[in-house]
Amino acid sequence: MGAAGWQRQEQRHQEDLQRLRGFRPIDDTFMRGLFKENIPLAEFVLRIITGKQDLILTKCETQADFKRVTGARSICLDAYATDSTGKKYDIEVQRSDNGADPHRARYHSSMMDVENLDEKQDYRELPDTYVIFITENDYYKAGEPLYVIENRNLTLNKPFDDGAHILYVNGEYRDDSDLGRLMHDFNCTNADDMNFEILAEKTRYLKENPKGVREMCKVMEDLREESFAEGRAEGRAEGQTEGRREQAQMTARNLSVQGLSAEQIAQAVGFSVEAVKEWLAQKNV
Repeated sequence: MGAAGWQRQEQRHQEDLQRLRGFRPIDDTFMRGLFKENIPLAEFVLRIITGKQDLILTKCETQADFKRVTGARSICLDAYATDSTGKKYDIEVQRSDNGADPHRARYHSSMMDVENLDEKQDYRELPDTYVIFITENDYYKAGEPLYVIENRNLTLNKPFDDGAHILYVNGEYRDDSDLGRLMHDFNCTNADDMNFEILAEKTRYLKENPKGVREMCKVMEDLREESFAEGRAEGRAEGQTEGRREQAQMTARNLSVQGLSAEQIAQAVGFSVEAVKEWLAQKNV
């Protein structure tokens, strides 16, 4: 690598350090670092959100890729956890309302079903699933801390009891309850401002400890490479269908957060620089 290459690399590293200082738990890049191999933190957060104080997790992974149906759209879960009874939890942080669309929650729920039922298994072996969207804004604009969505038999006015649960957590909610205090913490950039030490401790580690800072820089670099590769693959696909355009917009947003210019993003996603600039200028992109 020449001098110019090293200079660009160092500049990008300094930009990553600057972004790291501004990260909050509700930012998906930082969430990846917080929850990575951190069952105690995921367990703590889920206990507050679900109200299950006896919940015990046996597994938690970040950025879990789901694609078992050929030709189907793949998804990558922010955090995917399993409890001691086999229940599955998908924890997503959504900063824009577009990312929290109910159809997306439905798709996440359906993909979790596909992931957890193998050939010849009985349908009744499907585990209960929880899709949890922690939204920066109050998605339903009703001032509630938590919105619980489940299927119902409308004719009999009874629960459908299919084991599928969708929860929207209002990231704007603040009060003295555990959930209100947790949402305060999810919006903090400074660990000293947080209520819960388990979250503050990991935040300090990732932002102040040299080893933790290196881990977060690696996370940002990995995300940048993944988004860039994804964008290039999308750009080589024939035709500019609405689905491909939507995916390209999401990739453009991710690459922009990682500090790439509009020109670099356009090259990655296979769309014009003008289109990329228009997407990035939109409020919810």
